[in-house]
Amino acid sequence: MELNHETSSDSYAADISSIRQAQERIAPFVRKTPVLTSETLDSIAGRKLYFKCECFQKGGAFKFRGASNAIYSLDDDQATKGVVTHSSGNHAAALSLAAKLRGIPAYIVIPKNAPKCKFDNVKRYGGQVIFCEPTMQSREDTANKVMQDTGAVLIPSSNYGPVISGQGTIALEFLEQVSGIDTLIVPISGGGMASGVALAAKSINPAIRVLAAEPKGADDAYQSKINGRITKLAEVNTIADGLRAFLGDVTWPIVRDLVDEVIVVDDKEIIQAMKLCYEILKIAVEPSGAIGLAAVLSDKFQKNPAYSGSNHVGIVISGGNVDLGVLWNSYDK
Repeated sequence: MELNHETSSDSYAADISSIRQAQERIAPFVRKTPVLTSETLDSIAGRKLYFKCECFQKGGAFKFRGASNAIYSLDDDQATKGVVTHSSGNHAAALSLAAKLRGIPAYIVIPKNAPKCKFDNVKRYGGQVIFCEPTMQSREDTANKVMQDTGAVLIPSSNYGPVISGQGTIALEFLEQVSGIDTLIVPISGGGMASGVALAAKSINPAIRVLAAEPKGADDAYQSKINGRITKLAEVNTIADGLRAFLGDVTWPIVRDLVDEVIVVDDKEIIQAMKLCYEILKIAVEPSGAIGLAAVLSDKFQKNPAYSGSNHVGIVISGGNVDLGVLWNSYDK
């Protein structure tokens, strides 16, 4: 697909120049994450796989890129009042850490049922936690009240230009580290990473395939692509707690136009991929982070003739903040 550069800069919230600016802006703060390979996994998948390990990013996930770019894009007057977000996971920790580095407050609205490890990360990085009910309405209402009380700037987890630009730096880095990647696979939830990666990758190489991986119990992006409009689900149910958000009006046009396909996998496939990451790559990966490998190993990918030419596949391991307490307890049962 040829990327129309005129429409990309006019109609999308980010473009290759904003992503390159983000890379420069956040370079002093983010880690350049390693790329791992495994001959064992290559033989299982029947192609060459490259794993971009954002589980080694500060805060344990890719979200630190977008959060840093958003926070360091604010002018001093905006920044002094702090930032606010509602997030159950990695964005909350990332924003807390980025705010701490800039020396400004971060107000984090978290649902009461969020994994304890993610709540602990927010506290560790100095975020001020405000609990809310586990509904989107409660999250938004609570965040709005914090904004009114403090004057803090709302930084959404994905549906926001500076966040998309920050996440797009993953692709710039990945394609510099590995030449010849013909297919990229990224997890999709709110669409911030998928949007940023697709914009950057297709600007560099218009022929590259960008695929998104999504859990069956939260397949709104898959349904949105089929329906040609944002489609929200009545409920979501997946082990991949980082992939329960829906696309927004800012991320959807990019996903619609530039993500070639959404591959849906079930929770069993995700758990099996996590196991392979532990046993073969020797890295701790959360369910959301393992979904790209699950997608590559799925019949939907393996048996689709459209991907017979996908011989060099880049997979973004998005995060490693797995709640090991839950994992160990489940073994006891």
